[in-house]
Amino acid sequence: MTPDPATAQNDKSLLSASESDARRNARTSGRERMAFLETRVHEKIDDYEDYRFTLLESRALNIFFDLAQEYDNVFDLYALCVLVPKIFFQKQATLFLIGKDDRLEWRCSAAVPWDEEPGVVQEPPLVQKPTVRDGRFYIPIKGNRDLLEQMAFSPKRAVIGLLDVTPAENLSPHERLFFEKYANRIGFQLHNRLISTKNREHLQFIRSLVDDIGHNVIVPNMYFKLFYRRLESKIRVLREISTQFAEFTGSCAIDDSEQTAACKRLQKEMDYTYESLMEQFREIYRHYEQTSMFLETLLRRGHFEQGHYVLEMQPANVQRQIVAPQVERFRGRLGERGIEVVEPEGKQLDPELEAEVDVGLISQVFSNLFSNAVKYTREVEGPTGRRKYVTYGCALEPDRYGRGQDGVRCYVFSTGPNLTPQEADRLYTEGFRGSNVQGEYGTGHGLHFVREVVTLHGGEVGYEPVEGGNIFSFVLPVRKGSAAGA
Repeated sequence: MTPDPATAQNDKSLLSASESDARRNARTSGRERMAFLETRVHEKIDDYEDYRFTLLESRALNIFFDLAQEYDNVFDLYALCVLVPKIFFQKQATLFLIGKDDRLEWRCSAAVPWDEEPGVVQEPPLVQKPTVRDGRFYIPIKGNRDLLEQMAFSPKRAVIGLLDVTPAENLSPHERLFFEKYANRIGFQLHNRLISTKNREHLQFIRSLVDDIGHNVIVPNMYFKLFYRRLESKIRVLREISTQFAEFTGSCAIDDSEQTAACKRLQKEMDYTYESLMEQFREIYRHYEQTSMFLETLLRRGHFEQGHYVLEMQPANVQRQIVAPQVERFRGRLGERGIEVVEPEGKQLDPELEAEVDVGLISQVFSNLFSNAVKYTREVEGPTGRRKYVTYGCALEPDRYGRGQDGVRCYVFSTGPNLTPQEADRLYTEGFRGSNVQGEYGTGHGLHFVREVVTLHGGEVGYEPVEGGNIFSFVLPVRKGSAAGA
C-alpha cells in the first residue's frame, strides 16, 4: 500500500538552513572562538612588548595602515609601500610582485613611479626568508594562506612579492625585524587589494557575460519556438494527406481485393506515422519548454547583479504549472529504469492549490527531487510482492506558520533503503552524497540547491525515512494574495 506521507510527516523532520548550518559548525562554538581570540590578543600584546618598536616605527606602521585603507587604488598602494621607508627612515625601497612564469616583476620604487619605465632592472632573487645581500635587504612578501586560492596565480610558499630595501649594510637586528613586520603588513594589504581587483574584473566579466547570454543564448532560443510551430504544422499536413487519401480511396470503386488491402495498409501506416511523429514532437516540445524555462530562470540578470538568486514571485497553480510538467518530463526516464509512477490519491494532491512562488526555481526543485528518484529508487518487498515506484503530492497545511498563515507541503516518495541518521543530518549540505549512490553520477549539489531555493521562499526542507522508502519534502508559506484551493 502506498504510504501517506502527509500523515507520516512531522515538524522534527524539517530542517531549516540555519539549523543545519548551526549543526555543521557546532564543533566550534561562539564562546570557544571568543576565548581563542582573547588568547591571541594577549599573545599579540606580548609580541609587541618583545618588538619594542620606537614611536617613529609605530607611527610608520599606523600611517601606512591608515592610508592603505583610505585609498583603494592598487597603484596608490604600490606607492605607499615604497614611500613610507623613504619618508620615515631615508631608505630606498623597490616593490616587486610575482608575475608570469613565477618571475618577480618590478612594480614601483621610491625613485620611479609605477607608470614610468624604470630602465634596466635586475631581477632580485626570490628568497623565502629575509636576506641581506650586496647591500640590499630582500624581504619576501607573503599573502594570506587561507585566501591564496583566490589569487590569479598560484604562489609558491605563499610568496606573492618582494620588498627590496637599501642601503642595508648597517641595519641592526631590530631594524630588520621592523622591516619584516612592515613587509607582512604590505602582504596583507596587497593580497586583499589584488583579490579585490580580480573580483572587480570578474564582476565586469559577468556583466558582459550576462549580455552575451541574452544576445547569443536566450534570444536565439526564442526562435526555436517558431521552428517547432512550423514543424508541428508540417506534421499536421501529414494528417490532412491521410484524411484526403481515406476519402479518395473510399469514393473509388476498387474491385481488386489486393489493392483494397494495400490501400488500408497504407492508410494505417500514414496514421501510425502521424501519431508517432506527433507524440515525439510533443515530448521534444515539452523538453524545450522546460529547458528554456530553466535557462531563463538560472541565467536571470538579477542573479548576477545581486550575487544571489533573485525571486520573481507570481501566483501559480502548483499542480498544473509546476508538478505535472516535471512528472511528465521524468515519466519516460523513470519507466526506462523500471520505476512505476503511482499517481497520488485523495488529499495527497490538491489540483486547485495555488501559491505565490518563483515558478522557474520551484520547478527546478521538483526536477532535482525526481532526478534523484530516477537514480536512487530501489525495489522493495511489499504486501503485494516486490515493487519499485515513486509517488508525489502537494497539499495545503492550514495554519502551518501560525493562525491564518497556511503552508503548501510538497513531497516525493521513492522506494528503497532508508538513510542512516548521520546521513540524514547532512542530506541538504553542499557536496554530500549518501552511501547508496552505487556508481550513480552526481555532485551532491542537487539537494543543496533545493534547500537554498526553498529557504529563499521562506520555507523549510525535510526528510523522513518510512517503511519501504524515503520521503523528501518541502513546505512553502502561502503568501498573502495567494489563493489556496479548498
